[in-house]
Amino acid sequence: MICLTYFKALADETRVRLLNILMHHEMSVNEIVALMDMGQSRISRHLKVLTDSGLLECRRDGAWAFYSAVGNNDAGRFSDSIRPLFLSEQQLAGDLETASHLVTERSIKSRNFFNSIASEWNYLKQKVLGDFDLNQAILDCVDTCQFAVDLGCGTGELLAGLRKKAGFAVGIDSSRKMLAQAEKLFSNNDKNIELRLGELEHLPVGNNEADFAVISMVMHHLANPEKVAMEVARILKSGGIFIIADFEKHTNEEMRKKYGDRWLGFSKDEIRTILSPSGFEEQKIKAFKLKQSINLNITIARKK
Repeated sequence: MICLTYFKALADETRVRLLNILMHHEMSVNEIVALMDMGQSRISRHLKVLTDSGLLECRRDGAWAFYSAVGNNDAGRFSDSIRPLFLSEQQLAGDLETASHLVTERSIKSRNFFNSIASEWNYLKQKVLGDFDLNQAILDCVDTCQFAVDLGCGTGELLAGLRKKAGFAVGIDSSRKMLAQAEKLFSNNDKNIELRLGELEHLPVGNNEADFAVISMVMHHLANPEKVAMEVARILKSGGIFIIADFEKHTNEEMRKKYGDRWLGFSKDEIRTILSPSGFEEQKIKAFKLKQSINLNITIARKK
């Protein structure tokens, strides 16, 4: 009986606490250890029991492992069925509050990182991309449109190109200093350009407003790419185009150390997994080779 497997896996207070947390957030082992204030071997043992039972799934990314509760299957339905029992437990509520603080701190740390490198961002990107003109490669995939959105626009170089393709173009970034750098590219007379401060998980754009959206070299920094894809689906009109430019899956851990990457790129199947729940249809994937022996993919998808 599969339900007996689930009940046995949860016959421990620590594992109940872990499932409750991971039903709400994907976390690395190091983050879980810090949150639970327990030794790594103890946490790993409990994570293994929950994973073996099917209640958790493990996403391995290079040397790191990230855990989250399983979604749309029997295990996910079982977890959803017992979720109301967790609501009245004070300790479980305390765990979620601590986890939320941790996630907020993670976001602040990432924002501070980009604030600190804003003036050097173009130089750092060039070190990775070499002579490859990524912005032009993206623009070659863009048809003329009325309303375009650049997610994580950084210092604005791609946005400068988009304004020639769109009647109106919006650049969104969570880093004030990145936007300050972007402002230097545009004059007050650029009526078809607007820079907006905002989080990519909560885009400052209305429903079904945009014809086109692009996220370039940003996805690998996100804790929850699926949530961002859902937001893009919200702001795009039916038939709207979404372009993702990012690394192919690789094993260069230095990228995580130097640039704070949360993902070491994405396989084509991972990109499809991110897009599918949001109602996007993949149109084309273009692959390019970079000088550091890392591949880069430009994925073109259409909202159904």
